[in-house]
Amino acid sequence: MHWDKKGPDNTDKTIEAALARAAELDIQNIVVASSTGATAKKLINCDRNVVCVSYHAGFDGPGMRRMTEDVMQELKENGINVLITTHLLAGVDRAIRNKFGGVYPSEIMAQTLRMLGQGTKVCVEISGMALDAGLIPHGKEIIAIGGSAKGADTAVVIAPAHSNQFFDTKVKEIICKPREF
Repeated sequence: MHWDKKGPDNTDKTIEAALARAAELDIQNIVVASSTGATAKKLINCDRNVVCVSYHAGFDGPGMRRMTEDVMQELKENGINVLITTHLLAGVDRAIRNKFGGVYPSEIMAQTLRMLGQGTKVCVEISGMALDAGLIPHGKEIIAIGGSAKGADTAVVIAPAHSNQFFDTKVKEIICKPREF
């Protein structure tokens, strides 16, 4: 499926398409990008293992987290694991760029994935982050849900690899994404 435009107006349709495909393929693990928790809340009671990946602490400023403690607690109480950690395709490369300028390998990888849309890049990134954190099983296909800014507009079936084996990641299917991004 392709949405005409990127953005949060596609969130409900993206989640619906992702859950339908998860049911068809009997996929039990879903990883969702959600900076504030609003998108992740839509997966409460979906009868799957859900991992919410949010921005790392410090993304908006030193020591700051975008997702509030109350929302994290609500998600956890409803069986959704919340992962707040360094972004797989940023990390120290971004710090080097910010300090000294230039472009570094992980940023080139991120830009290459963005050729398929920001949401696709996010899906690949959060899948590896969740796998590295041990929140999803290795060697299994999962559904990843991401977006271009707020909300969700992209869902993929993916077999993620750990960050130290990143190029073993396999995007099996693109369930939905925006045509214009």
